[in-house]
Amino acid sequence: MQDIGNILDNRVLLVALVACLIAQALKLVVELIKNRKLDVSVLFTTGGMPSAHSALVTALAAGVGQTIGWASPEFAVAIVFAIIVMYDAAGVRQAAGKQARVLNQVVDELFHEHPEFNQDRLKELLGHTPFQVIAGSALGITISWLARATY
Repeated sequence: MQDIGNILDNRVLLVALVACLIAQALKLVVELIKNRKLDVSVLFTTGGMPSAHSALVTALAAGVGQTIGWASPEFAVAIVFAIIVMYDAAGVRQAAGKQARVLNQVVDELFHEHPEFNQDRLKELLGHTPFQVIAGSALGITISWLARATY
């Protein structure tokens, strides 16, 4: 039971999770402004503005740097992890989303007379644009710095 208490006392982890949750909540606001409708499903999906993945990993890296030190091996691990996650979000997953969009269109066009073939559509919003990743990163760093200023 003490281990759970120790995890809950980890301010760096909690701030990173809060940054992720705030980014997800902001997706709801962006969706409301952009499409003039409340779509709660954006709270539970990947992709969109801002990148919650980027907010999470940059808040984590910034928290590690602030707490342990910018020259520490732990910060180096955290920043490399953040770079990999953000590259994946804007690169690999973005490309996979574009491929899913094309494949869905092909299935729609080729099998429009046979609707049973296009019941299961591929998920198209998987990744992020570079701007969404940068916005998520800026959000994560900002939340980490604001949280650090409070303790």
